[in-house]
Amino acid sequence: MAYQKNSEMAEPGSSGYCCTTLGAAVAVVLALAFCASLCRAQEVAQDPPRLASDRHTDAHIAEAVRQVSADHIRRTIEKLAGFNNRSTISAQDPESIKAGKGIGAAREWIKAEFERYSKDCGGCLEVKTDSFTEPPADRIPNPTELTNVYAVLRGSDPRQANRMVLVTGHYDSRNSDNFNGTDPAPGANDDGSGTAVSLECARVLSSTKLRGKFPATIIFLTVAGEEQGLYGSKHFAQMAKQNGWKIEAVLNNDIVGGNLGADQDASVVRMFSEGLPAAATEAEIRRIRALGGESDSPSRELARYIADVGRSYDAGVKPLMIFRLDRFLRGGDHYSFNQQGFAAVRFTEFREDYNHQHQNVRSENGIEYGDLPKFIDFDYVARVARLNAATLASLASAPAAPASVKMQTKNLDNDTTLTWEPSAGAAGYEVAWRSTNAADWEYVQTVSGGTRATLQVSKDNVIFGVRAVDAAGHRSLPVVPEPER
Repeated sequence: MAYQKNSEMAEPGSSGYCCTTLGAAVAVVLALAFCASLCRAQEVAQDPPRLASDRHTDAHIAEAVRQVSADHIRRTIEKLAGFNNRSTISAQDPESIKAGKGIGAAREWIKAEFERYSKDCGGCLEVKTDSFTEPPADRIPNPTELTNVYAVLRGSDPRQANRMVLVTGHYDSRNSDNFNGTDPAPGANDDGSGTAVSLECARVLSSTKLRGKFPATIIFLTVAGEEQGLYGSKHFAQMAKQNGWKIEAVLNNDIVGGNLGADQDASVVRMFSEGLPAAATEAEIRRIRALGGESDSPSRELARYIADVGRSYDAGVKPLMIFRLDRFLRGGDHYSFNQQGFAAVRFTEFREDYNHQHQNVRSENGIEYGDLPKFIDFDYVARVARLNAATLASLASAPAAPASVKMQTKNLDNDTTLTWEPSAGAAGYEVAWRSTNAADWEYVQTVSGGTRATLQVSKDNVIFGVRAVDAAGHRSLPVVPEPER
């Protein structure tokens, strides 16, 4: 699929602008009128239906988004690139760490940064490491210690603190030779940029001004071993699954540096999400296919949520939903979480420059190779970080998603009745729906009270989702109902 900039925009005051605006207004009025004629609440009092593209903002989240600093991100990426080679198999002995060289030195610096942010917020962050030994494999010649470094911002609501949202990037790097752990492998974009996003989100969201604002828990993660086979994220995701962690969303940032001079579209960041869940059983896959839910995995609902956040907060970059697990023949750390049943997406710049990925630093025939900081658009990384921060904060502020969402199917009729269980922190609920061939939600119906709603919209023609809303308007992830006879 090719992305195409909007060619219909015109300057305000021009005839094109007037006609476009008038046409859009008429379309909105007609759509709402049509929707109102189709929908009625029979069990609970509800407001009229509306278009799903309405915006909701929280002043505290908006302020946090504004605190993201391109200059701070620049210093982070330059520092990471300065460790010379952050290959998973590079040096991590005490002497190298002291000299500031190798992945061990990078690990200790990242840990120190998280600890500094925690000190600034009065100890609000729990800084932790997840270390393990990876046995020899295709890309690991000898048993190697890998360490994931992360910080935890505990939720303020005891009823919801076990709900978690997570942002991650990998701090290991490589050059042309995967087994070369000594020559320069600065990894500014891949993936110093993603590591910088995790660190920057930790810095701004742990601000004392936001203390107590997030009912749910936020995890800021940096992993190793990505270039060798996603080993760090695999270990962390398995640990989370084994410990019963309720991770509701994973945002993986990998190559979000906005390569300068690469015919880049700096207004867009690609967002990849899986269709059929990697962790689904054969029975679950058969049910998904029978109900036409191939594009409604938890990861796709997360992608739609992020698109909604992008409309609500001015991050300066638009998430471009790509309904595909990842780029062709390539992978990323979000897949490790998908395999354990967690909703996860990947952010990647719009257009990659392969001269600046997995390359030895050199010049040949007038072309510069190597993943160096000078090719990074730090303002672009900051915009991506703002989108991540707004999403994390929105999810952590929202009530729990509705549980046991069911669609009544025992009667043959053209109405649709939905039921669900109450959500912790919810003041009300919303039913969203879209045409089966639409990428994003189109209409929303507010449910003013109760956990049951009947709408005069045929279940055969649309996809429904139910989400919880708190008193301040924060929305949970939507849940697609399961049929119940």
